[in-house]
Order: sequence, then structure tokens, then C-alpha cells
Amino acid sequence: MAPSAAVNLERTAAVVFDTDGVITDTARGHAAAWKRVFDAFLRERAERSGERFRPFDPGEDYLRHVDGKSRADGVRGFLDSRGIAPDPDTVAELAARKDASFLAEIHEHGVAPFPSTVELVRELHRRGVRTAAVSASRNCAEVLRAAGVIDLFDVRVDGMDAARLGLAGKPDPALFLQAARQLGVPPGEAVVVEDSLAGVRAAGAGRFGVVVGVDRHGNGESLRAAGADLVVTDLTQLRLHGRRREPLAPHL
Repeated sequence: MAPSAAVNLERTAAVVFDTDGVITDTARGHAAAWKRVFDAFLRERAERSGERFRPFDPGEDYLRHVDGKSRADGVRGFLDSRGIAPDPDTVAELAARKDASFLAEIHEHGVAPFPSTVELVRELHRRGVRTAAVSASRNCAEVLRAAGVIDLFDVRVDGMDAARLGLAGKPDPALFLQAARQLGVPPGEAVVVEDSLAGVRAAGAGRFGVVVGVDRHGNGESLRAAGADLVVTDLTQLRLHGRRREPLAPHL
């Protein structure tokens, strides 16, 4: 029987969901796009310098250095891990290549939401709990629209908002705190659901009431070490307690 974790809705006014890997099954697409971009860069660098070519690992490198971060922060984080100090033009170029690669991926293959997340959001609405979708990506709206869930959330905070408002990326809590502000709830009365280490750290730094880590990559212990209060492998394992259950609104 799958393990379960409980959230008390009597102390929860809102739930904030990360997008890639929590709402939509797009983390693999992001990792694949990063691999194409970084491998081309690293191979060219190795041929030029005579160094050994070490490819980007879409598992370990993605989770440790890129996942949950803005494109520019992801480029800097990964290249720093390889001892490469990139100039701003290189960061911008690699970030743009990754964006184009990822958009091509979703246009060709589409985007699927996680059914368990969709059902959880609907159940939260039935119980009077507001929800937000958060992403460091500027493509968040396009991803949610492609997945057919853009109207499911009360609030969306993404990379476009970060650029407009000057919000720092994860592991800084700014994106999550902005979502809480737009929802009109204090962080201590909100739950954050995240699958990235950077996102879990951001939620902890923002002092959110509960941080739920979604372990889709076998990194549950790392999520706990980063500060997750609860860890599940799928949101079907999350049990809700409290608040009266209302009929689902027709538009949902």
C-alpha cells in the first residue's frame, strides 16, 4: 500500500503548486532540451581545448543545478559546476537555445497534466481552498494552456512576472511569496507543493506552513534534507482533512 501524508485544511487557506513536474509532465522535456543545448556547447568546447567531453546528465545534473531555476540561473549553475565562468553573452545565448528547444518539444509532442494534481486542485476548490500555479519559466502560460489547465488556478506567478517585478529566482522565495500576496494569504497559512530541490528550499526560506515534496525521481531523501515536511511520490497519496466539501463549480 502506498504511503500517505495528511494536510489539515483548517490551518490552510491556499495551496501553491510548482508547474513543471508537479502540475505538468514537462520536467523530462526540460531536461532533454537542456541536454541538447549543453552537450553541443560542451562538445564544441572540448574539441577547441582538447579537454575530455563530459556530457550533461539529464538526471543528476538537471536535478542539482538546473531544475526549478530560471533559464539564466540554470545556465550559470550548471557551468559553475563544471568550473566554467561564462560571460553574459554566453549565458543569454545558451538560455535562448534552450527556450527554442523546449518550445519545439512541446509544440511537437504536446503537454500532459498529472491527473492526480488536477483532481487535487478540484478537490481543494470544493473545500474552499484557493490555489496558485508558480513557475520560474516565461513559458508557464503556454505550458498550462497546452495542458488544458490554465483556468484551473486562481493565481499564476511565472517568469514573466519575475522579470516585470524584479523577483529573484528559486531558491529565493520571491515567486512563492508573490503568489501568497496575490492570493491574499500569509505564507504560514499556505502549503507549497514542489518537486525540485531549489523550490523546496525556496518554500522553506519563505516560511510557508507546509512544504510537500513530490518525489518523481527517487530523490525523496534529498527533498527531505532540503526542507520538505512531507514527501510523496504522487499527489494521490496526499490526504486532506477539514473544511466542508462543496459541489465542484461548473467552470472547473
